Amino acid sequence: MNALSEQILSELRRLLCEMSDGGSVGPSVYDTAQALRFYGILTGREEAYAWLIAQQQADGGWGSADFPLFRHTPTWAALLALQRADPLLGAADALQAATRFLQREPDPYVDAVPEDAPIGAELILPQFCGEAASLLGDVGFPRHPALLPLRQARLAELAAGAMLPSGHPMLHSWEAWGTSPSTACPDDDGSIGISPAATAAWRAHALIQGSAPNVARADGYLQTASRATRCDIEGVVPNVWPINVFEPCSSLYTLHLAGLFAHPALAEAVRVIVAQLETRLSVRGLGPALYFAPDADDTAVALCVLHLAGRDPAVDALRSFESGEHFVTFPGERNASVSTNIHALHALRLLGKPSSTTCAYVEANRSPRGAWSNEKWHVSWLYPTAHAIAALAQGKPQWRDERALAALLQAQRHDGGWGTGRTSTFEETAYALFALHVMDRNQEATERQRIAQAVARALEWMLVRHAAHALPQTPLWIGKELYCPTRVVRVAELAGLWLALRWGRRVLGEGAGAMQ
Repeated sequence: MNALSEQILSELRRLLCEMSDGGSVGPSVYDTAQALRFYGILTGREEAYAWLIAQQQADGGWGSADFPLFRHTPTWAALLALQRADPLLGAADALQAATRFLQREPDPYVDAVPEDAPIGAELILPQFCGEAASLLGDVGFPRHPALLPLRQARLAELAAGAMLPSGHPMLHSWEAWGTSPSTACPDDDGSIGISPAATAAWRAHALIQGSAPNVARADGYLQTASRATRCDIEGVVPNVWPINVFEPCSSLYTLHLAGLFAHPALAEAVRVIVAQLETRLSVRGLGPALYFAPDADDTAVALCVLHLAGRDPAVDALRSFESGEHFVTFPGERNASVSTNIHALHALRLLGKPSSTTCAYVEANRSPRGAWSNEKWHVSWLYPTAHAIAALAQGKPQWRDERALAALLQAQRHDGGWGTGRTSTFEETAYALFALHVMDRNQEATERQRIAQAVARALEWMLVRHAAHALPQTPLWIGKELYCPTRVVRVAELAGLWLALRWGRRVLGEGAGAMQ
């Protein structure tokens, strides 16, 4: 066990030291399909088309059947991209299956827009419907009617046609509304809105309209973003990139949840990241990437991390996102984020600025069973629940929550893991352990024993599935489709396993003491 703990610390240290390359994000069906469409049929993209076809599920759609809300966007994109594929690639069967899937799959946007709808759905999906109607005719595709008023409202905001400032949130979905390259300009990384799909679309329009000075920069960005997927296929790109603030910031926050933030083996790597965050934090806050708009979520997590590192950051940057009784992630967003407000609450409490209204908002947004769900940035209820428990317990030594504890213990699967879909995942099991770690402090002996038994079962499950330097594969984070920020997830997995190992040794030690 000691050897495994050292191996985990070594891998964590390596991951933290690598977080200067822009970030690691798994491959995206949606963005790859969009990039292929906007690039056209080019020699050298056959592997990317083949990869796209290989991701199709048995029912004809793309994306996990466990989360149907997030399947329409990648399936529409893949269907339209494969219309232009070389017939020799064998796309005909894939196209037929995709058409049947879209005709058969219930439309989640008939009457309303779900709170956890994918990013940009109101712009992207209606556009796909229009393109499919002109390209394929009326063959019974879904129409997503509830999204149409939202799309019209967004387009009205953009009607002036002026260039948006670099990093503006609307640029992230430029491919769904932009037609003139003059409305955007590549940022210092060469991206349009840290989006491969938006960048590929902008590049195509720039070439058509003879505005090519920045096309080479966009090409360079797409090539670099493709490398971030680690799949080594030219043209396969991630859903978002870079994430050079979100990745290190979230990773250090995760280390705190596991009790690893101040571990001597990680001290130097943590110090380097903290110094970078301190330099980058401005009065406007921080966004997910250096050249993207600041948001309340990344700002709040950064404030938490800086305080934990002994710094004294000002809370003003976070206050600028306060709107009534809650915090908005970005100004003008469709709906508020539960986890953003959880992180804001945690930051305010750490900085000695507790907010009763933010606490009330967090409490009001839990489900009847006592957990937190319907989150707009992560599909699993275990992610906001683990973070909410840490935030609510901050500065309250005697804090307890029986409903949340019962929900966590009851949700553990027979195999020992936790998962929102049909199977347990390493990432979600780690979140459950972070939550139980906080809740174990002030429990009666009987409840502590139940928690210890749950941790022992989880540890057994994790040990069977752990492999050194493995890349996480399950996309649970919400973007334009579900995606996986690989290093962020791997840090959570390793931190969860490390916590379970340490916890297991402690429980064994207590048991031995009782036997004596």
